[in-house]
Amino acid sequence: MKKQSLIIDCDPGVDDALGLFLAFGSPGLELLAVTTVGGNVPGDITARNARIMRQLAGREDVPVHAGADRPLVREPVAAAEFHGEGGIGDMTPFEPRVGNAPGPAAQAIVDLVMARPAGSVALAIMGPMTNLALAMRLEPKLAAHLGPVSVMGGARSEGGNITASAEFNIYADPDAAAEVFASDCDITVFGLDVTHQVRVSEDRIVAIEVLGGESARTAGELLRFSQRVEREIVGWDAGPLHDPCTVAWLLDRDLFGLKPCRIEVETVSDLTRGHTAVEFRVDAATARHHWAVSVDAGGVFARINASLERLP
Repeated sequence: MKKQSLIIDCDPGVDDALGLFLAFGSPGLELLAVTTVGGNVPGDITARNARIMRQLAGREDVPVHAGADRPLVREPVAAAEFHGEGGIGDMTPFEPRVGNAPGPAAQAIVDLVMARPAGSVALAIMGPMTNLALAMRLEPKLAAHLGPVSVMGGARSEGGNITASAEFNIYADPDAAAEVFASDCDITVFGLDVTHQVRVSEDRIVAIEVLGGESARTAGELLRFSQRVEREIVGWDAGPLHDPCTVAWLLDRDLFGLKPCRIEVETVSDLTRGHTAVEFRVDAATARHHWAVSVDAGGVFARINASLERLP
Protein backbone atom coordinates (compact mmCIF):
# COMPACT_ATOMS: atom_id res chain seq x y z
CA MET A 1 0.00 0.00 0.00
CA LYS A 2 1.39 3.39 -1.00
CA LYS A 3 1.93 5.78 1.88
CA GLN A 4 0.25 9.18 1.94
CA SER A 5 2.88 11.94 2.06
CA LEU A 6 1.86 14.47 4.68
CA ILE A 7 2.82 17.77 6.28
CA ILE A 8 1.16 18.66 9.58
CA ASP A 9 0.70 22.34 10.38
CA CYS A 10 -0.24 22.81 14.02
CA ASP A 11 -0.23 24.92 17.19
CA PRO A 12 0.16 22.42 20.07
CA GLY A 13 -2.14 22.55 22.06
CA VAL A 14 -3.55 19.45 23.78
CA ASP A 15 -5.58 18.11 20.86
CA ASP A 16 -2.76 18.92 18.42
CA ALA A 17 -0.53 16.67 20.50
CA LEU A 18 -3.00 13.79 20.09
CA GLY A 19 -3.08 14.49 16.36
CA LEU A 20 0.71 14.35 16.23
CA PHE A 21 0.82 11.05 18.10
CA LEU A 22 -1.77 9.66 15.67
CA ALA A 23 0.43 10.63 12.72
CA PHE A 24 3.74 9.64 14.31
CA GLY A 25 2.48 6.12 14.90
CA SER A 26 0.68 5.54 11.59
CA PRO A 27 2.68 3.40 9.13
CA GLY A 28 0.37 4.49 6.31
CA LEU A 29 1.79 8.01 6.40
CA GLU A 30 5.06 9.41 5.11
CA LEU A 31 5.37 12.35 7.47
CA LEU A 32 7.52 14.89 5.65
CA ALA A 33 7.52 17.65 8.26
CA VAL A 34 5.67 19.30 11.10
CA THR A 35 5.24 23.05 10.78
CA THR A 36 4.06 25.21 13.65
CA VAL A 37 2.17 28.45 14.03
CA GLY A 38 1.23 30.78 16.86
CA GLY A 39 -2.29 29.99 17.95
CA ASN A 40 -3.31 28.18 21.12
CA VAL A 41 -0.12 29.58 22.64
CA PRO A 42 2.65 31.77 21.14
CA GLY A 43 4.71 30.49 18.23
CA ASP A 44 7.95 29.76 20.08
CA ILE A 45 6.02 27.57 22.51
CA THR A 46 4.08 25.69 19.82
CA ALA A 47 7.35 24.82 18.07
CA ARG A 48 8.84 23.57 21.34
CA ASN A 49 5.73 21.54 22.11
CA ALA A 50 5.80 19.89 18.69
CA ARG A 51 9.41 18.91 19.30
CA ILE A 52 8.53 17.55 22.75
CA MET A 53 5.87 15.27 21.26
CA ARG A 54 8.25 14.27 18.47
CA GLN A 55 10.90 13.26 21.00
CA LEU A 56 8.46 11.31 23.18
CA ALA A 57 7.25 9.48 20.07
CA GLY A 58 10.79 8.62 18.97
CA ARG A 59 10.28 10.40 15.64
CA GLU A 60 13.18 12.84 15.56
CA ASP A 61 13.55 11.91 11.89
CA VAL A 62 10.65 14.30 11.19
CA PRO A 63 11.79 17.94 10.90
CA VAL A 64 9.91 20.65 12.79
CA HIS A 65 9.84 24.08 11.14
CA ALA A 66 8.69 27.05 13.19
CA GLY A 67 6.34 29.38 11.35
CA ALA A 68 4.29 32.51 11.76
CA ASP A 69 4.03 33.78 15.32
CA ARG A 70 1.20 36.20 14.57
CA PRO A 71 -1.77 36.49 12.19
CA LEU A 72 -1.41 38.12 8.78
CA VAL A 73 -2.78 41.52 9.81
CA ARG A 74 -4.26 41.25 13.32
CA GLU A 75 -3.07 41.05 16.89
CA PRO A 76 -2.53 37.51 18.20
CA VAL A 77 -5.14 35.76 20.30
CA ALA A 78 -4.58 32.61 22.38
CA ALA A 79 -6.48 29.82 24.11
CA ALA A 80 -4.22 29.02 27.05
CA GLU A 81 -7.24 28.56 29.32
CA PHE A 82 -8.06 25.35 27.41
CA HIS A 83 -4.47 24.15 26.93
CA GLY A 84 -2.50 25.43 29.91
CA GLU A 85 -0.04 28.30 29.94
CA GLY A 86 2.56 26.09 28.29
CA GLY A 87 0.08 24.62 25.83
CA ILE A 88 0.49 21.05 27.10
CA GLY A 89 -1.79 20.91 30.09
CA ASP A 90 -0.17 19.99 33.39
CA MET A 91 2.99 18.65 31.76
CA THR A 92 6.27 20.17 32.82
CA PRO A 93 7.79 21.43 29.56
CA PHE A 94 11.41 20.73 28.70
CA GLU A 95 13.80 21.69 25.92
CA PRO A 96 13.98 18.78 23.47
CA ARG A 97 17.28 17.31 22.29
CA VAL A 98 16.80 18.35 18.66
CA GLY A 99 15.99 21.93 17.73
CA ASN A 100 13.91 23.40 14.95
CA ALA A 101 14.85 22.65 11.36
CA PRO A 102 16.30 25.59 9.44
CA GLY A 103 13.99 27.77 7.40
CA PRO A 104 10.49 29.08 8.14
CA ALA A 105 7.39 26.92 7.89
CA ALA A 106 5.96 28.64 4.81
CA GLN A 107 9.11 28.05 2.79
CA ALA A 108 9.31 24.45 3.98
CA ILE A 109 5.75 23.84 2.80
CA VAL A 110 6.56 25.29 -0.62
CA ASP A 111 9.79 23.31 -0.99
CA LEU A 112 8.34 19.97 0.11
CA VAL A 113 5.16 20.21 -1.94
CA MET A 114 6.68 21.58 -5.14
CA ALA A 115 9.48 18.99 -5.13
CA ARG A 116 6.94 16.15 -5.46
CA PRO A 117 4.32 15.22 -8.06
CA ALA A 118 1.21 17.38 -8.14
CA GLY A 119 -1.48 16.17 -5.78
CA SER A 120 0.79 13.81 -3.86
CA VAL A 121 1.41 15.78 -0.65
CA ALA A 122 -1.42 16.26 1.80
CA LEU A 123 -1.51 19.05 4.36
CA ALA A 124 -3.31 18.68 7.70
CA ILE A 125 -3.93 22.05 9.35
CA MET A 126 -4.72 21.95 13.07
CA GLY A 127 -4.36 25.66 13.85
CA PRO A 128 -4.74 29.06 12.19
CA MET A 129 -4.06 28.93 8.44
CA THR A 130 -1.37 31.61 8.46
CA ASN A 131 1.47 29.38 7.28
CA LEU A 132 -0.42 28.10 4.24
CA ALA A 133 -1.54 31.61 3.28
CA LEU A 134 2.09 32.80 3.47
CA ALA A 135 3.27 29.78 1.49
CA MET A 136 0.77 30.51 -1.30
CA ARG A 137 2.05 34.07 -1.45
CA LEU A 138 5.58 32.72 -1.87
CA GLU A 139 4.55 30.28 -4.60
CA PRO A 140 1.35 31.09 -6.54
CA LYS A 141 1.31 27.59 -8.06
CA LEU A 142 1.25 25.91 -4.65
CA ALA A 143 -2.52 25.65 -4.21
CA ALA A 144 -3.01 23.78 -7.48
CA HIS A 145 -0.02 21.51 -6.72
CA LEU A 146 -1.12 20.50 -3.24
CA GLY A 147 -2.90 17.26 -2.54
CA PRO A 148 -5.83 17.11 -0.13
CA VAL A 149 -5.89 19.78 2.55
CA SER A 150 -7.66 18.71 5.74
CA VAL A 151 -8.52 21.53 8.12
CA MET A 152 -9.78 21.63 11.68
CA GLY A 153 -11.76 24.83 11.83
CA GLY A 154 -15.08 26.55 11.52
CA ALA A 155 -18.59 25.99 12.77
CA ARG A 156 -22.09 26.01 11.33
CA SER A 157 -24.91 24.33 13.24
CA GLU A 158 -22.93 24.04 16.47
CA GLY A 159 -22.12 27.73 16.77
CA GLY A 160 -18.69 29.00 17.79
CA ASN A 161 -16.36 28.19 20.67
CA ILE A 162 -14.69 31.59 21.02
CA THR A 163 -17.59 33.81 19.94
CA ALA A 164 -21.21 33.04 19.23
CA SER A 165 -20.46 32.22 15.60
CA ALA A 166 -16.69 31.64 15.27
CA GLU A 167 -14.43 28.69 15.97
CA PHE A 168 -11.01 29.55 17.42
CA ASN A 169 -8.69 28.53 14.56
CA ILE A 170 -10.60 30.59 12.01
CA TYR A 171 -11.15 33.50 14.41
CA ALA A 172 -7.42 33.65 15.23
CA ASP A 173 -6.54 34.54 11.61
CA PRO A 174 -9.68 35.00 9.52
CA ASP A 175 -7.76 36.81 6.77
CA ALA A 176 -5.51 33.79 6.22
CA ALA A 177 -8.50 31.45 6.24
CA ALA A 178 -10.29 33.64 3.69
CA GLU A 179 -7.27 33.51 1.37
CA VAL A 180 -7.00 29.74 1.66
CA PHE A 181 -10.70 29.09 1.00
CA ALA A 182 -10.60 31.43 -2.00
CA SER A 183 -7.67 29.50 -3.51
CA ASP A 184 -7.51 26.44 -5.76
CA CYS A 185 -6.91 24.10 -2.80
CA ASP A 186 -9.17 21.08 -2.39
CA ILE A 187 -10.15 21.41 1.26
CA THR A 188 -11.99 19.07 3.61
CA VAL A 189 -13.07 20.83 6.78
CA PHE A 190 -13.65 19.30 10.20
CA GLY A 191 -15.54 21.97 12.08
CA LEU A 192 -17.23 21.91 15.45
CA ASP A 193 -20.28 20.32 13.83
CA VAL A 194 -18.36 17.05 13.59
CA THR A 195 -15.61 17.36 16.21
CA HIS A 196 -18.27 17.83 18.90
CA GLN A 197 -19.27 14.25 18.05
CA VAL A 198 -15.78 12.96 18.99
CA ARG A 199 -16.09 12.96 22.77
CA VAL A 200 -13.32 12.15 25.24
CA SER A 201 -15.31 9.95 27.57
CA GLU A 202 -13.90 8.33 30.70
CA ASP A 203 -13.72 4.89 29.12
CA ARG A 204 -11.79 6.26 26.16
CA ILE A 205 -9.21 7.88 28.42
CA VAL A 206 -8.81 4.68 30.42
CA ALA A 207 -8.33 2.69 27.22
CA ILE A 208 -5.38 4.95 26.39
CA GLU A 209 -3.93 4.94 29.89
CA VAL A 210 -3.69 1.14 30.01
CA LEU A 211 -1.66 0.94 26.79
CA GLY A 212 1.67 1.64 28.50
CA GLY A 213 4.56 3.55 26.99
CA GLU A 214 5.58 7.16 27.38
CA SER A 215 3.50 8.41 24.47
CA ALA A 216 0.31 6.78 25.77
CA ARG A 217 0.99 8.01 29.30
CA THR A 218 1.46 11.54 27.99
CA ALA A 219 -1.69 11.31 25.87
CA GLY A 220 -3.63 10.16 28.92
CA GLU A 221 -2.31 13.05 31.01
CA LEU A 222 -3.24 15.56 28.34
CA LEU A 223 -6.75 14.16 28.01
CA ARG A 224 -7.21 14.19 31.79
CA PHE A 225 -6.26 17.87 31.80
CA SER A 226 -8.65 18.58 28.94
CA GLN A 227 -11.45 16.65 30.66
CA ARG A 228 -11.01 18.72 33.84
CA VAL A 229 -10.88 22.03 31.98
CA GLU A 230 -13.91 21.26 29.84
CA ARG A 231 -15.86 20.32 32.96
CA GLU A 232 -14.85 23.51 34.78
CA ILE A 233 -15.31 25.97 31.88
CA VAL A 234 -18.02 24.46 29.72
CA GLY A 235 -19.68 21.94 32.02
CA TRP A 236 -19.03 18.89 29.84
CA ASP A 237 -17.96 15.58 31.39
CA ALA A 238 -16.69 14.44 28.00
CA GLY A 239 -15.23 17.26 25.96
CA PRO A 240 -14.61 17.14 22.21
CA LEU A 241 -11.36 16.09 20.53
CA HIS A 242 -10.87 18.29 17.49
CA ASP A 243 -7.51 18.17 15.71
CA PRO A 244 -6.90 14.41 15.26
CA CYS A 245 -9.87 14.33 12.87
CA THR A 246 -7.70 15.92 10.18
CA VAL A 247 -5.27 12.97 10.27
CA ALA A 248 -7.87 10.27 10.91
CA TRP A 249 -9.67 11.21 7.68
CA LEU A 250 -6.45 10.93 5.67
CA LEU A 251 -5.96 7.45 7.10
CA ASP A 252 -9.53 6.27 6.60
CA ARG A 253 -11.99 8.27 4.51
CA ASP A 254 -14.85 6.01 5.59
CA LEU A 255 -14.73 7.37 9.13
CA PHE A 256 -16.46 10.61 8.09
CA GLY A 257 -19.53 11.70 6.21
CA LEU A 258 -18.92 14.76 4.01
CA LYS A 259 -21.04 17.23 2.07
CA PRO A 260 -19.76 19.30 -0.87
CA CYS A 261 -19.99 23.01 -0.23
CA ARG A 262 -18.48 26.46 -0.66
CA ILE A 263 -16.96 28.13 2.40
CA GLU A 264 -16.31 31.83 2.88
CA VAL A 265 -14.98 33.59 5.99
CA GLU A 266 -16.12 36.85 7.56
CA THR A 267 -13.23 39.31 7.82
CA VAL A 268 -14.99 42.68 8.08
CA SER A 269 -17.44 42.56 10.96
CA ASP A 270 -16.03 42.55 14.49
CA LEU A 271 -19.22 40.93 15.73
CA THR A 272 -18.98 37.92 13.44
CA ARG A 273 -15.22 37.86 12.78
CA GLY A 274 -14.14 34.41 11.66
CA HIS A 275 -17.65 33.14 10.96
CA THR A 276 -17.62 30.36 8.35
CA ALA A 277 -20.44 30.71 5.83
CA VAL A 278 -21.00 27.16 4.58
CA GLU A 279 -23.11 27.01 1.43
CA PHE A 280 -24.33 23.53 0.46
CA ARG A 281 -26.14 24.65 -2.71
CA VAL A 282 -23.22 23.89 -5.01
CA ASP A 283 -22.39 21.62 -7.91
CA ALA A 284 -21.02 18.51 -6.23
CA ALA A 285 -18.94 17.62 -9.29
CA THR A 286 -16.91 20.81 -9.15
CA ALA A 287 -16.95 21.68 -5.43
CA ARG A 288 -13.49 22.29 -3.97
CA HIS A 289 -14.70 22.31 -0.37
CA HIS A 290 -16.23 19.51 1.68
CA TRP A 291 -17.75 19.88 5.15
CA ALA A 292 -17.70 16.98 7.59
CA VAL A 293 -21.14 16.27 9.06
CA SER A 294 -20.81 12.84 10.67
CA VAL A 295 -18.10 10.64 12.15
CA ASP A 296 -17.43 7.18 13.50
CA ALA A 297 -15.96 8.47 16.78
CA GLY A 298 -15.07 4.99 17.97
CA GLY A 299 -13.11 4.46 14.78
CA VAL A 300 -11.16 7.69 15.35
CA PHE A 301 -10.18 6.59 18.86
CA ALA A 302 -9.30 3.12 17.58
CA ARG A 303 -6.84 4.75 15.16
CA ILE A 304 -5.36 6.88 17.94
CA ASN A 305 -4.96 3.88 20.23
CA ALA A 306 -3.35 1.80 17.49
CA SER A 307 -0.80 4.56 16.86
CA LEU A 308 -0.03 4.95 20.55
CA GLU A 309 0.57 1.19 20.83
CA ARG A 310 3.26 1.48 18.14
CA LEU A 311 5.05 4.37 19.84
CA PRO A 312 7.52 4.14 22.72
